[in-house]
Amino acid sequence: MLKKSILPLLGTALCLFSGCAGRGVSTPSDNQIRYGEGIAEVKTAFGTVAGYEQGGLYIFKGIEYAEADRFMPPHDPSRWDGVKTVRAYGPVSPQSHHVISADSDEFAFNWTDGYMGEDCLRLNIWTKGINDGGKRPVMVWIHGGGFSAGNGQHLPCYDGSAAAKKGDVVTVTLNHRLNCVGFLDLSSFGEKYRYSGNVGILDIIAALKWIKGNIASFGGDPDNVMIYGQSGGGGKISTLMVAPSAAGLFHKAAIQSGSTLALMESKYSSRIGELTVKNLGLDAAHVDEMSEIPYEKIAEASEAAVREVRPQADADGFSCFIFGLGPTVDGDFLPMQPSEGLRSGMSKDIPLLLGTNLNEFSVRAGMTYDNLTPEKLREMLLPRYGDDTDAYMAEYRRAYPSCEDRDLLETDYMFRGFAVEQADLKAAQGGAPVFRYEFDFKSKAQGGMFRCPHNMELAFVHGNVEVQFGLTGDGPAERELADKMSTAWINFAKTGTPSAPGLPEWPSYDTANGATMIFDTECSVTRNHDRALLGIASRHPVRMF
Repeated sequence: MLKKSILPLLGTALCLFSGCAGRGVSTPSDNQIRYGEGIAEVKTAFGTVAGYEQGGLYIFKGIEYAEADRFMPPHDPSRWDGVKTVRAYGPVSPQSHHVISADSDEFAFNWTDGYMGEDCLRLNIWTKGINDGGKRPVMVWIHGGGFSAGNGQHLPCYDGSAAAKKGDVVTVTLNHRLNCVGFLDLSSFGEKYRYSGNVGILDIIAALKWIKGNIASFGGDPDNVMIYGQSGGGGKISTLMVAPSAAGLFHKAAIQSGSTLALMESKYSSRIGELTVKNLGLDAAHVDEMSEIPYEKIAEASEAAVREVRPQADADGFSCFIFGLGPTVDGDFLPMQPSEGLRSGMSKDIPLLLGTNLNEFSVRAGMTYDNLTPEKLREMLLPRYGDDTDAYMAEYRRAYPSCEDRDLLETDYMFRGFAVEQADLKAAQGGAPVFRYEFDFKSKAQGGMFRCPHNMELAFVHGNVEVQFGLTGDGPAERELADKMSTAWINFAKTGTPSAPGLPEWPSYDTANGATMIFDTECSVTRNHDRALLGIASRHPVRMF
């Protein structure tokens, strides 16, 4: 039997300890780890789990929320007797190995790849109370990485401790199947594989069902669940909002730099599946053998299939958020594209918070410019904007009066354009409100090399800039903005309206008012500041995926 233990944060001492689980943590002011018999134990529908206590929280990691065979929909996990310890993160979906990049990037992001395995349907929970009848709002984070990479513990700032402590909410992160094990459409090969192209989303729905059935024992309210995610996580949320089987499993949604209005269609996804099978040297009679083929070989075969199919999709004029291995509109699990679903009123009663970052994937954001004169600036803009160059320059300066010249070169319009369109469609439903933001804070970390790119807002939303300081910086201005943003997200989870001390009143968005919260050193609300600017940029689109 495991003895009750105290493990200091740095793991430098170990001693015996006497205590038991209860309504609150014994000494919430310290940051020691406590675990052992009777500590942080919760009974779920499938068996009892034991996590640990730290700093006023109960923490559970690697809880199995479902099981699944390769390419098959998930099902309930097996029941167990006794107590199962859940104190370490579980496996992450197989994916391409992390390629070491520049030292500055590694220092900024401090990625945690984890260990890979297809038995990856796991979730993690942070909460102030267990078995206490609490009705805490539940915030479920869905990670980015497109539909092919990432995991629920990928970045230090994904840790749910800060929000759980600050807002007395239950925070949850999760892993699910990705790329060819989550989104390879083999439906051409019979009913058995009918849902193979969407099992990655079915995994998330299984996690939400587990939360609905079990989160009350972790102090959470199953009738007040917010899902929020960034980049590919936003794409997954856009998908969940138009998936009929996800209805009722969440009650608020936030999409950060991932608004998605178009997904794969079966015409192309099924062809990718057929070519993958062919590339593996199999045919319809032997497709079941794929269950035994190493992941790496299937990944290589599917990537080659995507490359082969994409030119035809381009010739057809078809485009979507991410072409290749991703959710598929199949007329069944996903009956229509997200844009069509919003027009038809799907998720009408779900309050939505969405926005983007100023620079996102701008290829110029990390560049330095010497002697950037007005003439040189215009020369650099001409290849993209042509006859619209002067109009673009004038409109940008109207929309952003205090801008630097380099801002005209670096501002994102792809992610923002999708976000505004999604906000317009949501507002037109006339149902629950939509709130729009724009994150403009330019990081001073590492000499200001990153500006305000994709991912920059993550540590601010999670209230964790101190653990992502190589990207965000960690001074008074950064911490103040993180406090405002994380509070706004927490309050949105609680009430469906984002608000925070120090923020101006955040009105709901509609096409006419264009209300947008600008997050920067000084936060403000603007109204349709970029509508005309986006109109110019939309005539000169840049495709990135």
